[in-house]
Amino acid sequence: MMRAYKFLMRPTSGQQGALAEMLRDHCSLYNGALQERREAYRHASKTTVRYGQQSAQLKDIRAFDAERQGRWSFSSQQATLRRLDKAFAAFFRRVKAGGKPGYPRFRSLKRFDTVDFPKDGDGCRWDSTPHDPVTRVRLQGVGHVKVHRHRPVTGKVKTISVKREGRRWYVILTAEQAQPEPLPQTGSVVGIDMGIAHFLADSSGGFVSNPRHGAKAAARLQAAQQALSGCKRGSNRRRKAVEVVARLHRKIRRQRLDHAHKTALDLVRAHDFIAYEDLKIRNMSKTPAPQPDPEQPGSYLPNGSAAKAGLNRSIADAGWGVFLAILAAKAEGAGRQVMAVDPRNTSRQCPECGHTARENRPTQKKFHCVSCGHHAHADTVGALNVLRAGLARRDANPA
Repeated sequence: MMRAYKFLMRPTSGQQGALAEMLRDHCSLYNGALQERREAYRHASKTTVRYGQQSAQLKDIRAFDAERQGRWSFSSQQATLRRLDKAFAAFFRRVKAGGKPGYPRFRSLKRFDTVDFPKDGDGCRWDSTPHDPVTRVRLQGVGHVKVHRHRPVTGKVKTISVKREGRRWYVILTAEQAQPEPLPQTGSVVGIDMGIAHFLADSSGGFVSNPRHGAKAAARLQAAQQALSGCKRGSNRRRKAVEVVARLHRKIRRQRLDHAHKTALDLVRAHDFIAYEDLKIRNMSKTPAPQPDPEQPGSYLPNGSAAKAGLNRSIADAGWGVFLAILAAKAEGAGRQVMAVDPRNTSRQCPECGHTARENRPTQKKFHCVSCGHHAHADTVGALNVLRAGLARRDANPA
């Protein structure tokens, strides 16, 4: 199995300049390759330029511009060209599917933050020993850069990426590992119901509170964005204001990831089988369609867009999709089973008698069965029904 590691780099001032130049030159290569594809299609009878053709030109490009392009790893430049090729492949796939095309765009230096090295030892080298407190990564054209390795890397390092986030630099490794030993069996199964009031409720009656990191930082983020809007474009003051806004967003993202990792780890350690609702998060957070007023042309009827916008912010702030992806990855490494079930009527069906009706849930929190009188917290009832559906599916399709 493959596992990714992300470590903070501690480059010197000279190495920071070299890393910035590396991003600049790879960005220039990306934009030049994109320009070649655009001009070939427009002016050469709609000729399509492929990755293989552009990769074959790299040798001449490096010889012509040895001071800039010739100093960097050949394989990392090939990875940049593959990145553009993937962007075009995704563009044509969306066109074929009838979706929004999203033609590949030119990248500014502000939006080009990553350089990939496809193979450890080819233009880069991860230099780490188990008991050495100092870890370094060697990058062609940059040198040996110190890395804050906060945990050991197990397995064989396959790829290395360098990423800039604000003023910080990170190295991202992917390592191939043997399948780890599964955790000891606990004999416990659980169903979870994702929500807004609580981050999740489980079938045993427990709740995980929703930290609402985005809502807590909303006032500071709003003030930072207002300060940014009053700055003149291209000024140093605006550049600093942009860094403040980006730093707040990065902090919120890290807080969400930390909460998701800890919550998923607790579930994986405590339960052998975890069932969850197969939520269509993208559909749930769509903006309501406008409703024209038939009596007043040019006017629209109320469609609840303001309330829906608040709900969409809460869904995004909870980070359900990130949490479920992390849960699946941790469960795979721990030998646990995770299963998605159909979420329809999970909070309206009585877990005691099976009666399903909208009236069973009179409020957001309360569940009261109109048939047998069973009452409980609505999220707990949803988690119980999710667990029941998950066990039925597991038994019907044994691994």
